[in-house]
Amino acid sequence: MKKLAELLPGKISTAKEDLLCYGFDASGLEVAPSAVAWPQSTDDVVKILTFAHSNDVPVIPRGAGSGMTGGSVPSKGALVLSLEKMNRILEIDKDNMSVLVEPGVINGRLQRELERQKLFYPPDPASMNFCTIGGNVAENAGGPRAVKYGVTKDYVMGVEAVLPDGRVINTGVKTAKGVVGYDLTRLIVGSEGTLAVVTKVRLRVLPLPEDVITLLALFNDEVRAGEAVKHILAQGIIPRTLEFLDRETIHAIENYRPTGIPKDIEALLIIELDGHPQSITKEAEKVSGAIRKLQGEVTMAEDEAAREKIWNARRAISPALYHLKPTKINEDIVVPRSSIPEMLNILRRLSGETGITMVNFGHAGDGNIHVNIMVDKSNKEEYEKGLKLVKEIFRATLELGGTISGEHGVGLTKAAYINMEIPPAELDLMKKIKSVFDPKNILNPGKIFP
Repeated sequence: MKKLAELLPGKISTAKEDLLCYGFDASGLEVAPSAVAWPQSTDDVVKILTFAHSNDVPVIPRGAGSGMTGGSVPSKGALVLSLEKMNRILEIDKDNMSVLVEPGVINGRLQRELERQKLFYPPDPASMNFCTIGGNVAENAGGPRAVKYGVTKDYVMGVEAVLPDGRVINTGVKTAKGVVGYDLTRLIVGSEGTLAVVTKVRLRVLPLPEDVITLLALFNDEVRAGEAVKHILAQGIIPRTLEFLDRETIHAIENYRPTGIPKDIEALLIIELDGHPQSITKEAEKVSGAIRKLQGEVTMAEDEAAREKIWNARRAISPALYHLKPTKINEDIVVPRSSIPEMLNILRRLSGETGITMVNFGHAGDGNIHVNIMVDKSNKEEYEKGLKLVKEIFRATLELGGTISGEHGVGLTKAAYINMEIPPAELDLMKKIKSVFDPKNILNPGKIFP
C-alpha cells in the first residue's frame, strides 16, 4: 500500500482507528481491511483500481455503510474505497428534468436541494439522511414512496464508472429515451459494487407534487390491515406511501419513544397521497371509506407538525427494536400484494411455534415486509433457532410467488440462500457476467454468490 499512498498522498490510511471504522456496516458483520482510500475524483479512482488490479488487491466500494446485508464489509486483506468525499451536486438541469451527482452525495441532501427548486427525487430509503446516492445505486434502494414512484433503477439515466482494471466507461443517455445496445446502466444498478465503481450518476427528477395528505389508520385485526391495502389499490388509487406496522412494532416504538399511538391495537397503516389538492382530497375520502368498511379507525394529519409526528414514529423503529433484544436478524421479503394477509398469518404462526419474537413492518403498498427476528446472539440456542426461521420465512415467501430481498440486496447475509430463488442456469449466467467485468475477481469479492 506504500506505493499507492505515494500516488495519492493524504488519501490512503492504514491507521488502526480508520481500519476499525471502515470494517463494518449496518449488518453487524465486521472484518478489518488492510487500508482505506478516500478518492476525490474519477482520476483518483482510476489510480486506485489500476494499482489494485496490477497487485491483485481486493477493493470494497463503500458509501455510508448503511447497508443491511454486509455489502460493504471488507474481505481479508482488502482495500476499502470510501466514496464519501466525492459528494458534489454537479448539475441541476431543470429544462431536461435531470441532475448529475457524484456518488457520495447524501440522498436527503439532494432531496432538500431539489425541493428548493420545486423538483422531486422520489426514492427515499429509511436511511435517506445519511445514505449516499452511490450506495443507493449499488443496492437499487427503494423506500416508502416506491409503491407509486418505483425504486432507484427507475431514475438512473446513466453512470460514469471505473472498471476493475481502471478503464472508465459511460453508460446510458441524457435523453428521455434511448435503446441503443444493451442496457449496461440497469446492469450496474443493483450490482452491489461487484462490477464497477460508479463515479457519477445522472438521475431523472420530477416536478414537486403540489400537496400531500397523510392518513393514519388503526386496526384491531392485523389481517384486516393487510386487506385494506388490497381494497385501497383496487379502487384505482395509488398512494405515494402505504406503510404497515404490526403490534410488536407499535409496542416497541411506544416503549422507546412514546408518540401517542394506542398500544391496544394490532396494526396500523401510514398512507400518503400527493398531487393536486382537489384530487387527493377526493382520494382521501375514498381511502377513509375503505378503511372504515374494514372496521379501521382513520385520522388525517392536520398540519406539517402532525405529519412529522407520524413519520417520527416510523423512523423510530430501528433504534426501538434493540430495546426488545440485543440482536436483530433483519430480512426484507416481498410477496404479491394480494398475499400480504396470508404472509402475515404465516409470520404470526412461526413466531408462536418457536417462541421467537418477530417484528414486522414495511412497505405494504408494494408487498415489501421487513421481518425482524429478535434474539440474543449470546444465547446460542435462541440465536440458532432464529437463523433457522430465516429459511422457513424465505421458503414461504417463494411459495407465495415472492422474492427474498426487495431492497437490501444479497451481500454476504443472503448469499447462502440465493439458490432458493435463482435457478442454476440463471445463476451461472450472472457469474459469467461478473467474470467479464472483473476477471480477477478483485471488486467486492465474496458478495452475492455463495
